Amino acid sequence: MIINTTLCYLIREDQYLMLHRTKKEYDINKDKWIGVGGKAEEGESPEDCVVREVFEETGLTLKSQKFRGIVTFLYKNITEYMFLFTSEDFEGEQQICDEGELVWIPKKDVFDLPIWEGDKIFFRLLEEREDFFSLKLVYDEEERLIKAVIDGKE
Repeated sequence: MIINTTLCYLIREDQYLMLHRTKKEYDINKDKWIGVGGKAEEGESPEDCVVREVFEETGLTLKSQKFRGIVTFLYKNITEYMFLFTSEDFEGEQQICDEGELVWIPKKDVFDLPIWEGDKIFFRLLEEREDFFSLKLVYDEEERLIKAVIDGKE
């Protein structure tokens, strides 16, 4: 199965807006901290999807966003292409999310949260690089990261 998703990290005062996924019982991200985003709907571009998902999950409207990279996840029989964005240009009033708790986390503290091992790689890339990147992450049946390929190189 192939799915397309988006993920956006909103940035304010050296902090990321993170979502602690706690409210859905059957959720691969249960109890993890992630950015906001979700599955693309029929006919949506990655930009359409990220704008919609950010608004649905946060109540905030993106005025602009930066397409930072594509992350390919391989897990069991799933191939997920995740289009990764950041934004410092948004407006509106933050609302309560029905998927978990939204919290502004200092960038320096993100690695101390329960996040996916692969997320640590793309957080590093977001901080170290300005250019677009491609990251392939392969997870085993126990959700352990077994392979990471950046821009085609292991």
